[in-house]
Amino acid sequence: MLPLLLLIALAGIQLGLVAYCGEQAGTAARAAARTASLPDPHGDATLAGQDAVSSWVDARIGWPKGPEGDGHSVTATATVQIPSVLPGLSFFGPVERSATMPLEDNTS
Repeated sequence: MLPLLLLIALAGIQLGLVAYCGEQAGTAARAAARTASLPDPHGDATLAGQDAVSSWVDARIGWPKGPEGDGHSVTATATVQIPSVLPGLSFFGPVERSATMPLEDNTS
């Protein structure tokens, strides 16, 4: 009975990691898109996305239309690898989230 309970516990932990990584990817994408949407000079948007997540999560930020966007909005995509509870076994691929922010107006 104990091996079955351990398997259920590990599955629960793994599903929790999947949800957590999804949330972290969304946070990274929103932070990167928001920073890129600010008028110049703004900080490094890719670095802002990576700094917005936990230090043990490796968020990779991508720009489908470049960091400057399409002229009206900017979209950032964050990809986070889901770690496995059991070393050597990977049941889930990376999780990816995107966020789009309108460009801020430079005129005051």
